[in-house]
Amino acid sequence: MLLDGFDSSNSTQNLKSKCKKYLYYNVTLIMSDGSIFDGMIENIDQDRIVMLVGEDVIDLDDDDESNYDENRQHGNVGFHRRPRRRFRRFRRRFFPFANVAALELLPFFPPHPYLFY
Repeated sequence: MLLDGFDSSNSTQNLKSKCKKYLYYNVTLIMSDGSIFDGMIENIDQDRIVMLVGEDVIDLDDDDESNYDENRQHGNVGFHRRPRRRFRRFRRRFFPFANVAALELLPFFPPHPYLFY
């Protein structure tokens, strides 16, 4: 078997050092079950990673909640209606080191062309 000589404590130490290196950076966290999360590492505990994970939220007005299904296709935008506001919220999530398969830094591509004004 491939994992006969696998040392899990060494792997955990490598993951902890990588987390400390990428603290407050935007990273991708790949779990052992295949799920993927992106966010910023906020803190590292003994046995878990504390990460701020972003989620998209659409603001619904009280008037729009009753007519939400009727106007869903058109985005609730009409002659006298304003569009719903959309914003991003960050929630604190906890991930145990035992469930983390990989940690990668999200690439940043600068805008092109970048003009120095």
